[in-house]
Amino acid sequence: MKRIDLEAHFITPEYTTAMFANDGYPRYVEDQQTGIRRLYCFADTPEPLPDIIFNRLLDLGEGRLRDMDAARIDVQVLSLTAPGVEMFDPPKGVELARKVNDTLAAAIRKHPDRFMGFASLATKIPEAAADELERAVKELGLKGWKTHSNFGDSYLDDQQYWPILARAEKLNVPIYLHPTTPAISQMRKYGMALALAPFGFGAEALLSIMRLIVSGVFDRFPRLKIILGHLGEGLPFILERIDFLSGKPFSLPECKLKYAKKPSEYVMNNVFVTTSGNYFQPAFTCTYQALGIDRILLGTDYPYEEPGECIRFVEGLVLPQKEKDQIYSLNAKRIGF
Repeated sequence: MKRIDLEAHFITPEYTTAMFANDGYPRYVEDQQTGIRRLYCFADTPEPLPDIIFNRLLDLGEGRLRDMDAARIDVQVLSLTAPGVEMFDPPKGVELARKVNDTLAAAIRKHPDRFMGFASLATKIPEAAADELERAVKELGLKGWKTHSNFGDSYLDDQQYWPILARAEKLNVPIYLHPTTPAISQMRKYGMALALAPFGFGAEALLSIMRLIVSGVFDRFPRLKIILGHLGEGLPFILERIDFLSGKPFSLPECKLKYAKKPSEYVMNNVFVTTSGNYFQPAFTCTYQALGIDRILLGTDYPYEEPGECIRFVEGLVLPQKEKDQIYSLNAKRIGF
């Protein structure tokens, strides 16, 4: 059975140059004293970006393919690493997104049996972003859009971004909603320990998907498909809890729901999750029981995680082989991969 990895990241030389040259945020900075390269999305939360990760991100050729073969991954669906292009000055972001998408498409043409891709979009000019998504899908053959849990000063649910959501629904392509450094300053007070992968990434992505639900996005775009990594960023654990106000006999106007269905119904209709970076058996069991096998996809979070660990985890699950096959590729094929 083919194995399709829906979370595998990359960067391009053009993106790297833009990140080092950017006067604002996001940007890359090389510490002159230590020689350590750091990613800054905000001034207070530098994230180390060591050479081993940086070089793997840049490699869209033989080194990446060797790592895929070693982990028995057949196809990577490539996406520009966080924080993407959304936080850039809008004209620069539009230009950079187009260059990144063209470079990605060229890599896919070179290895069409091994790579697919998600488009990058500069969201601050929504109509241009929607047009670029259409170009990326129809002309370049990309499979959807990978975006991030915040855009520095805003979130995906804000109505200014709805033209992009409308285009994604029209094109019938999924959106991979990936974490980035939290926009909420209190989550950045203690640096990486709270803000980044151990906690903040998941909390930020969970906030972002809940904002999509309560904003009415899925009422307006009922066929929209959202993919979350890390077994749903904790969402399966609170699937019953998010329905707390549904059906409650509260009479206060502020308690009246502004969306048509229970929040959990939107999750079950519009959300898929991947295995990326969460190899905890109880977490998988919760996700499996809450969402069902039909909504779980393979994701490894390459190169930030070792893909072989993901495959060993899935192989070790006590599941029928047909359900593992659903994780590996059958569910992905059902939504366009």
